[in-house]
Amino acid sequence: MRTVKIGVIGAGSHANNVHYPSLSMIEEAEVIAVCDLNPDRLRTTAEKYSIPGQYTDYRKMLEKEELDAVYLIMPPHQLYDIAVDCLKQGLNLFIEKPPGLTRSQTESLAWYAEKHGCKTMVGFNRRFIPLMRRVKEIVEERGHINQCVSVFYKNILSQEPPYYSGAVDVLTSDVIHAVDTLRWMGGSDVEEICSSVRRLFVPYYNSFNAMVTFKNGALGFLMSNWAAGSRVHVFEMHSKGISAFINPNDKALIYRDGLSKPEEISTFEAAGGNTEFHVYYGFLGENMHFIRCVLEDREPETSFRDAVKTMGLVEKIYANSLCKQ
Repeated sequence: MRTVKIGVIGAGSHANNVHYPSLSMIEEAEVIAVCDLNPDRLRTTAEKYSIPGQYTDYRKMLEKEELDAVYLIMPPHQLYDIAVDCLKQGLNLFIEKPPGLTRSQTESLAWYAEKHGCKTMVGFNRRFIPLMRRVKEIVEERGHINQCVSVFYKNILSQEPPYYSGAVDVLTSDVIHAVDTLRWMGGSDVEEICSSVRRLFVPYYNSFNAMVTFKNGALGFLMSNWAAGSRVHVFEMHSKGISAFINPNDKALIYRDGLSKPEEISTFEAAGGNTEFHVYYGFLGENMHFIRCVLEDREPETSFRDAVKTMGLVEKIYANSLCKQ
């Protein structure tokens, strides 16, 4: 059986919480090298997952190891040059969201990927949550989704900008998960958008709401607010005679044809009974998708080329705001 030989750049908490355990579960994936500037994190991660190659300089890793793909798991404002180096060497590349700081950066990465024949993927894991995918299939049995809602609330009221000391704004760094999922549910490109961007109790923008019309006629609603009571991340999908309300941390309720009693599908049920976070919250699914796309020579669902559209929608939310305060 052919395996994808992988080098991972980054041994921080996110990589260790979701990517290393996911890759260790995929038979066709073989992590043969890891790179991190922190020697302790490097050694601990390499020992835990029995990774032979250990580097503190990614250039040496790329030079010495025979890799099929690279996972670049590091802050978005630091990854661009490293990503370009990987792509110029023809290496398939997985990066976390956001795929750069701007749509322009993402377009450039997509250009390098196409020029050098690389398969690429951005970690928009919400699309790969087993419950989300199962419910979307059920709803679309009635026809395409005609209305969808993507909600993301958090309680972060620090006066200091929260993401990398303000290097990346709230919408681009984190709310982008809800933006990308809205695109996925809407099913086509954006035609029109009306938005509101606000500062609530802090000196930076932390609330983003939008109504999006897709070219297929679907209507999407984004609701986000980082000054809310707690973390709430839920979704709605509606088609002819069917409505689904999904909380990926708990369950989905599916209503059909005017009946008052919904069908319930739990998060763990959709994940085959697995209760591990990296499995039921889509990280295993996105990693399996990337590995299989590399093996089968096909473009991943959240490729850099597709991510340009999500970054474009982020820009439109800012540009089309009727209420910016």
